[in-house]
Amino acid sequence: MKQFLLNLMIASSLLVGLSSCSNKLTPFTKRLQQKFDWSESELQRIQFYLSEDIVLRRTLGVGESRITEGKIEVRNGRDVEQIVFKEGTPGVLLFSPKENRMAISFEEDSEKYLMFGPNPQVGGKYVLLAKDWDRRVGQVSYNGKTYNTTSESALACLLVDIDKYNDVDYESKTVGGRKIN
Repeated sequence: MKQFLLNLMIASSLLVGLSSCSNKLTPFTKRLQQKFDWSESELQRIQFYLSEDIVLRRTLGVGESRITEGKIEVRNGRDVEQIVFKEGTPGVLLFSPKENRMAISFEEDSEKYLMFGPNPQVGGKYVLLAKDWDRRVGQVSYNGKTYNTTSESALACLLVDIDKYNDVDYESKTVGGRKIN
């Protein structure tokens, strides 16, 4: 019985120790950006991650060459190119075309990026932006081509690894005292 309790205590300690080392990802929000007022060059040094899967699809035209980077599948006799960005995929900021817009690349090619911006309906989280949304389908530009994506992809936001331990603003001073004149 003592050995069982000892093993249980060791396992619990390891579990607590391991969980404290794990990354806690936080949604990147407009409020967070405003609080720290990061410049574009500072934002380019931040590692971003996807909160949800993003799936892009487009129907290939007749005589159009097949793209090898995406998955090609046949649907109803048509060739469809599909590009999947899995939850947790790391990305970097390439540029900000204007305020509250970020071009995030998840591949080595600088021509391949998705646009993200703050959405007030979800607390100012930076979410996937589309050129146009038609109820359940959005049109997204990627690598100079237009792809369709579902409304589930619209929920994908950018996450960052931020140390909350130091997220408290302290104002401290040491009082020297006062003497009678």
